[in-house]
Amino acid sequence: MARKKIEESEIFRILKEAETGIPIKELSRKYGITEQTFYRWRNKYGGMELSEIKKMKALEQENSNLKRLVADMALEIQAIKNVLGKKF
Repeated sequence: MARKKIEESEIFRILKEAETGIPIKELSRKYGITEQTFYRWRNKYGGMELSEIKKMKALEQENSNLKRLVADMALEIQAIKNVLGKKF
């Protein structure tokens, strides 16, 4: 089953609905998520406002991109060292 991307606004809305007393099982069925996903979101985003959630997700994406960039550069440096090491 393909996973669908859930927007920050929907995560915020689901968490707010849970605060009103709607059972977690019902929310899970309604939005097609697992209870584990709900609890992970609550631990991660609980008590945040929508703007804070969006900012956090943007920072996580930027961090992921930077990690990928560093890994690519490390591979390039290693390849250059291997090439230069063989010539001498």
